[in-house]
Amino acid sequence: MGGILTQVILLEASGSLTASYLIKAVQEAGYIALATDLTPECYAIGLTSHFASMPKVSNPDLWKEVDTVLKENNVSIVIPSLDETLVEWAKRKQYFKEKKVEVILSDEEVIKVFQDKWLTYNFFIEHNIPTPKTSLNQEYEMIKPRFGRGSSGIYISNKVEDMEGQISQEVLNGIEYTIDVFCDSSHEPVYIVPRERLNVKEGKSTAGLVVKHEKIEKYVRKICSATKFLGPINIQCFEMKNGDVKFIEVNPRIAGGMALGFAATENWIPLMISNLIEGKRFEKVDIKYGLKMMRYYSEIFTY
Repeated sequence: MGGILTQVILLEASGSLTASYLIKAVQEAGYIALATDLTPECYAIGLTSHFASMPKVSNPDLWKEVDTVLKENNVSIVIPSLDETLVEWAKRKQYFKEKKVEVILSDEEVIKVFQDKWLTYNFFIEHNIPTPKTSLNQEYEMIKPRFGRGSSGIYISNKVEDMEGQISQEVLNGIEYTIDVFCDSSHEPVYIVPRERLNVKEGKSTAGLVVKHEKIEKYVRKICSATKFLGPINIQCFEMKNGDVKFIEVNPRIAGGMALGFAATENWIPLMISNLIEGKRFEKVDIKYGLKMMRYYSEIFTY
Protein backbone atom coordinates (compact mmCIF):
# COMPACT_ATOMS: atom_id res chain seq x y z
CA MET A 1 0.00 0.00 0.00
CA GLY A 2 3.08 2.21 -0.27
CA GLY A 3 1.67 4.63 -2.82
CA ILE A 4 -1.29 5.72 -0.73
CA LEU A 5 0.19 6.10 2.75
CA THR A 6 -0.17 9.89 2.70
CA GLN A 7 -3.89 9.84 2.03
CA VAL A 8 -5.94 12.12 4.25
CA ILE A 9 -8.85 10.58 6.17
CA LEU A 10 -11.57 12.89 7.50
CA LEU A 11 -13.02 12.03 10.91
CA GLU A 12 -16.13 13.58 12.46
CA ALA A 13 -17.00 14.65 16.01
CA SER A 14 -13.34 14.70 17.03
CA GLY A 15 -14.17 16.53 20.25
CA SER A 16 -15.92 13.46 21.59
CA LEU A 17 -14.23 11.92 24.62
CA THR A 18 -13.93 8.60 22.77
CA ALA A 19 -12.58 9.94 19.45
CA SER A 20 -8.88 9.73 20.29
CA TYR A 21 -8.53 6.00 19.53
CA LEU A 22 -9.74 6.57 15.96
CA ILE A 23 -7.33 9.43 15.34
CA LYS A 24 -4.50 7.25 16.64
CA ALA A 25 -5.65 4.24 14.59
CA VAL A 26 -5.53 6.33 11.40
CA GLN A 27 -2.06 7.60 12.24
CA GLU A 28 -0.74 4.17 13.23
CA ALA A 29 -1.93 2.86 9.86
CA GLY A 30 0.26 5.48 8.18
CA TYR A 31 -2.41 7.96 7.11
CA ILE A 32 -3.13 11.59 7.93
CA ALA A 33 -6.06 12.09 10.31
CA LEU A 34 -8.05 15.24 9.56
CA ALA A 35 -10.01 15.84 12.76
CA THR A 36 -13.20 17.90 12.46
CA ASP A 37 -15.55 19.36 15.05
CA LEU A 38 -17.66 22.43 15.66
CA THR A 39 -14.78 24.22 17.34
CA PRO A 40 -11.01 23.81 17.45
CA GLU A 41 -11.29 24.20 21.24
CA CYS A 42 -11.18 20.43 21.67
CA TYR A 43 -8.44 17.99 22.55
CA ALA A 44 -8.13 16.68 18.97
CA ILE A 45 -5.81 19.55 18.04
CA GLY A 46 -3.30 18.07 20.46
CA LEU A 47 -3.39 14.71 18.68
CA THR A 48 -3.15 15.81 15.05
CA SER A 49 -1.85 18.89 13.29
CA HIS A 50 -4.69 18.59 10.77
CA PHE A 51 -7.98 20.09 11.97
CA ALA A 52 -10.99 21.75 10.36
CA SER A 53 -13.96 23.44 12.02
CA MET A 54 -17.35 22.41 10.67
CA PRO A 55 -20.73 24.20 10.79
CA LYS A 56 -23.63 22.85 12.82
CA VAL A 57 -25.74 20.18 11.13
CA SER A 58 -28.63 22.69 11.01
CA ASN A 59 -26.55 25.15 8.97
CA PRO A 60 -27.90 25.30 5.38
CA ASP A 61 -24.35 25.77 4.09
CA LEU A 62 -23.01 22.64 5.79
CA TRP A 63 -22.50 20.53 2.68
CA LYS A 64 -21.06 23.43 0.70
CA GLU A 65 -18.54 23.81 3.52
CA VAL A 66 -17.89 20.05 3.50
CA ASP A 67 -16.97 20.32 -0.19
CA THR A 68 -14.54 23.11 0.63
CA VAL A 69 -12.92 21.22 3.52
CA LEU A 70 -12.49 18.09 1.43
CA LYS A 71 -10.88 20.01 -1.41
CA GLU A 72 -8.64 22.27 0.68
CA ASN A 73 -7.30 19.35 2.72
CA ASN A 74 -6.94 16.87 -0.17
CA VAL A 75 -9.20 14.39 1.62
CA SER A 76 -9.57 11.05 -0.15
CA ILE A 77 -11.44 9.03 2.49
CA VAL A 78 -14.24 9.87 4.94
CA ILE A 79 -15.24 7.67 7.88
CA PRO A 80 -18.53 9.18 9.12
CA SER A 81 -19.45 8.71 12.77
CA LEU A 82 -21.93 11.49 13.55
CA ASP A 83 -25.49 10.15 13.60
CA GLU A 84 -26.95 13.46 12.41
CA THR A 85 -24.95 13.41 9.15
CA LEU A 86 -25.01 9.70 8.23
CA VAL A 87 -27.98 9.82 5.86
CA GLU A 88 -26.60 12.82 4.00
CA TRP A 89 -23.15 11.22 3.66
CA ALA A 90 -24.83 8.07 2.35
CA LYS A 91 -26.88 10.06 -0.17
CA ARG A 92 -23.71 11.69 -1.47
CA LYS A 93 -21.48 8.60 -1.71
CA GLN A 94 -21.56 8.51 -5.50
CA TYR A 95 -21.19 12.30 -5.76
CA PHE A 96 -18.04 12.21 -3.64
CA LYS A 97 -16.73 9.09 -5.39
CA GLU A 98 -16.77 11.05 -8.64
CA LYS A 99 -14.61 13.64 -6.85
CA LYS A 100 -12.16 10.88 -5.83
CA VAL A 101 -13.38 10.81 -2.23
CA GLU A 102 -14.48 7.46 -0.77
CA VAL A 103 -17.12 7.49 1.98
CA ILE A 104 -16.93 4.33 4.08
CA LEU A 105 -20.55 3.79 5.06
CA SER A 106 -23.54 1.58 4.31
CA ASP A 107 -26.11 2.79 1.77
CA GLU A 108 -28.86 5.29 2.54
CA GLU A 109 -31.67 2.71 2.78
CA VAL A 110 -29.75 0.73 5.40
CA ILE A 111 -28.89 3.82 7.43
CA LYS A 112 -32.52 4.97 7.52
CA VAL A 113 -33.80 1.67 8.91
CA PHE A 114 -31.37 1.57 11.82
CA GLN A 115 -31.54 5.24 12.74
CA ASP A 116 -35.27 4.84 13.34
CA LYS A 117 -35.90 2.70 16.44
CA TRP A 118 -39.41 1.81 15.26
CA LEU A 119 -38.14 0.60 11.87
CA THR A 120 -35.34 -1.26 13.66
CA TYR A 121 -37.91 -3.04 15.85
CA ASN A 122 -39.92 -4.02 12.78
CA PHE A 123 -36.76 -5.26 11.05
CA PHE A 124 -36.01 -7.48 14.05
CA ILE A 125 -39.57 -8.84 14.12
CA GLU A 126 -39.60 -9.49 10.35
CA HIS A 127 -36.36 -11.46 10.52
CA ASN A 128 -37.10 -13.33 13.77
CA ILE A 129 -34.46 -11.54 15.82
CA PRO A 130 -35.43 -11.52 19.53
CA THR A 131 -36.11 -7.97 20.69
CA PRO A 132 -38.01 -6.26 23.52
CA LYS A 133 -41.69 -5.45 23.05
CA THR A 134 -41.99 -1.99 21.53
CA SER A 135 -44.84 0.36 20.67
CA LEU A 136 -45.52 3.79 19.21
CA ASN A 137 -48.04 4.18 22.02
CA GLN A 138 -47.31 4.38 25.74
CA GLU A 139 -47.67 0.68 26.45
CA TYR A 140 -44.38 0.15 28.28
CA GLU A 141 -42.45 1.97 31.00
CA MET A 142 -39.30 2.88 29.08
CA ILE A 143 -39.66 5.91 26.81
CA LYS A 144 -37.10 6.49 24.05
CA PRO A 145 -36.73 9.04 21.26
CA ARG A 146 -37.61 7.33 17.98
CA PHE A 147 -34.52 8.98 16.53
CA GLY A 148 -31.72 9.30 19.05
CA ARG A 149 -28.32 8.06 20.12
CA GLY A 150 -26.79 6.63 23.26
CA SER A 151 -28.81 7.02 26.42
CA SER A 152 -29.88 10.60 25.66
CA GLY A 153 -33.60 11.19 26.18
CA ILE A 154 -34.34 7.72 27.58
CA TYR A 155 -36.35 7.57 30.79
CA ILE A 156 -38.81 5.47 32.79
CA SER A 157 -42.29 6.89 33.25
CA ASN A 158 -45.61 5.78 34.69
CA LYS A 159 -47.41 9.03 33.96
CA VAL A 160 -49.04 10.04 30.68
CA GLU A 161 -46.42 11.24 28.18
CA ASP A 162 -46.58 12.95 24.81
CA MET A 163 -45.48 10.14 22.49
CA GLU A 164 -44.84 12.34 19.46
CA GLY A 165 -41.48 11.24 18.06
CA GLN A 166 -41.05 8.61 20.76
CA ILE A 167 -41.48 4.88 21.33
CA SER A 168 -42.15 2.88 24.47
CA GLN A 169 -40.32 -0.34 25.19
CA GLU A 170 -40.30 -3.02 27.85
CA VAL A 171 -37.50 -2.66 30.36
CA LEU A 172 -34.74 -5.25 30.09
CA ASN A 173 -32.64 -6.43 33.02
CA GLY A 174 -29.54 -8.43 32.31
CA ILE A 175 -26.00 -8.23 30.96
CA GLU A 176 -25.55 -5.54 28.33
CA TYR A 177 -23.37 -6.26 25.31
CA THR A 178 -22.13 -4.22 22.40
CA ILE A 179 -20.91 -6.18 19.39
CA ASP A 180 -18.29 -4.60 17.13
CA VAL A 181 -18.70 -5.91 13.59
CA PHE A 182 -16.65 -5.41 10.44
CA CYS A 183 -18.55 -6.19 7.23
CA ASP A 184 -16.47 -6.67 4.11
CA SER A 185 -17.12 -5.62 0.52
CA SER A 186 -19.49 -8.59 0.12
CA HIS A 187 -21.44 -7.42 3.21
CA GLU A 188 -20.26 -10.47 5.16
CA PRO A 189 -19.44 -10.02 8.87
CA VAL A 190 -15.74 -10.86 8.99
CA TYR A 191 -15.17 -9.81 12.59
CA ILE A 192 -17.84 -10.21 15.28
CA VAL A 193 -16.48 -9.02 18.62
CA PRO A 194 -18.99 -9.19 21.52
CA ARG A 195 -17.93 -7.06 24.47
CA GLU A 196 -19.65 -6.91 27.81
CA ARG A 197 -20.23 -3.30 28.83
CA LEU A 198 -18.71 -3.14 32.31
CA ASN A 199 -19.13 0.58 32.75
CA VAL A 200 -21.03 3.20 30.74
CA LYS A 201 -20.93 6.99 31.03
CA GLU A 202 -23.30 9.18 29.03
CA GLY A 203 -24.05 6.23 26.74
CA LYS A 204 -20.35 5.59 26.01
CA SER A 205 -18.48 2.48 27.08
CA THR A 206 -15.68 3.31 29.54
CA ALA A 207 -14.85 -0.31 30.39
CA GLY A 208 -15.50 -3.55 28.55
CA LEU A 209 -14.58 -7.22 28.29
CA VAL A 210 -14.34 -9.23 25.06
CA VAL A 211 -16.25 -12.50 25.40
CA LYS A 212 -16.94 -15.56 23.30
CA HIS A 213 -20.73 -15.78 22.92
CA GLU A 214 -21.99 -18.18 20.27
CA LYS A 215 -25.66 -17.25 20.62
CA ILE A 216 -24.93 -13.57 20.06
CA GLU A 217 -22.67 -14.39 17.10
CA LYS A 218 -25.39 -16.53 15.53
CA TYR A 219 -27.94 -13.73 15.68
CA VAL A 220 -25.44 -11.12 14.46
CA ARG A 221 -24.82 -13.23 11.36
CA LYS A 222 -28.56 -13.48 10.88
CA ILE A 223 -28.96 -9.69 11.17
CA CYS A 224 -26.14 -9.09 8.69
CA SER A 225 -27.52 -11.63 6.20
CA ALA A 226 -30.85 -9.76 6.12
CA THR A 227 -29.39 -6.44 4.93
CA LYS A 228 -26.23 -4.96 3.37
CA PHE A 229 -23.92 -3.44 5.94
CA LEU A 230 -20.58 -2.12 4.81
CA GLY A 231 -17.59 -1.53 7.03
CA PRO A 232 -17.73 -1.02 10.80
CA ILE A 233 -21.06 -1.22 12.65
CA ASN A 234 -22.04 -2.00 16.21
CA ILE A 235 -25.02 -3.83 17.61
CA GLN A 236 -26.44 -3.74 21.13
CA CYS A 237 -28.23 -6.47 23.04
CA PHE A 238 -29.03 -7.81 26.51
CA GLU A 239 -28.56 -11.31 27.83
CA MET A 240 -31.40 -12.10 30.23
CA LYS A 241 -31.08 -14.15 33.42
CA ASN A 242 -32.59 -17.18 31.66
CA GLY A 243 -29.95 -17.01 28.90
CA ASP A 244 -32.20 -15.45 26.25
CA VAL A 245 -30.70 -12.66 24.17
CA LYS A 246 -32.67 -9.60 23.05
CA PHE A 247 -31.37 -7.09 20.53
CA ILE A 248 -32.22 -3.42 20.95
CA GLU A 249 -30.20 -1.36 18.50
CA VAL A 250 -27.89 -1.28 15.49
CA ASN A 251 -25.53 1.64 14.89
CA PRO A 252 -24.54 1.46 11.20
CA ARG A 253 -21.28 3.34 11.71
CA ILE A 254 -17.97 3.31 13.53
CA ALA A 255 -18.37 3.86 17.27
CA GLY A 256 -16.46 5.14 20.28
CA GLY A 257 -16.19 1.79 22.03
CA MET A 258 -14.63 0.08 19.01
CA ALA A 259 -11.22 0.77 20.46
CA LEU A 260 -11.68 -2.58 22.20
CA GLY A 261 -12.83 -4.28 18.98
CA PHE A 262 -9.70 -3.02 17.22
CA ALA A 263 -7.44 -4.09 20.10
CA ALA A 264 -8.99 -7.56 20.18
CA THR A 265 -8.37 -8.10 16.45
CA GLU A 266 -6.35 -5.63 14.39
CA ASN A 267 -6.45 -2.04 13.22
CA TRP A 268 -9.56 -1.85 11.01
CA ILE A 269 -8.42 1.29 9.15
CA PRO A 270 -6.19 -0.65 6.69
CA LEU A 271 -9.01 -3.19 6.27
CA MET A 272 -11.46 -0.48 5.26
CA ILE A 273 -9.06 0.80 2.64
CA SER A 274 -7.66 -2.45 1.26
CA ASN A 275 -10.94 -4.38 1.22
CA LEU A 276 -13.73 -1.82 0.87
CA ILE A 277 -11.92 0.57 -1.47
CA GLU A 278 -9.25 -1.49 -3.23
CA GLY A 279 -11.22 -4.76 -3.25
CA LYS A 280 -8.40 -6.85 -1.79
CA ARG A 281 -8.99 -10.00 0.24
CA PHE A 282 -7.51 -10.37 3.69
CA GLU A 283 -6.94 -13.04 6.31
CA LYS A 284 -8.66 -12.40 9.62
CA VAL A 285 -6.73 -12.82 12.85
CA ASP A 286 -7.89 -14.62 15.97
CA ILE A 287 -10.05 -12.62 18.37
CA LYS A 288 -8.45 -12.00 21.79
CA TYR A 289 -11.26 -13.19 24.05
CA GLY A 290 -10.83 -12.10 27.64
CA LEU A 291 -9.21 -8.79 26.68
CA LYS A 292 -10.43 -5.98 28.93
CA MET A 293 -10.53 -2.23 28.25
CA MET A 294 -10.59 0.54 30.86
CA ARG A 295 -10.62 4.24 30.01
CA TYR A 296 -9.37 7.29 31.87
CA TYR A 297 -9.14 11.03 31.38
CA SER A 298 -5.90 12.50 30.09
CA GLU A 299 -4.69 16.04 29.40
CA ILE A 300 -3.66 17.95 26.30
CA PHE A 301 -1.77 21.26 26.66
CA THR A 302 -1.72 23.76 23.77
CA TYR A 303 -1.17 27.45 23.10
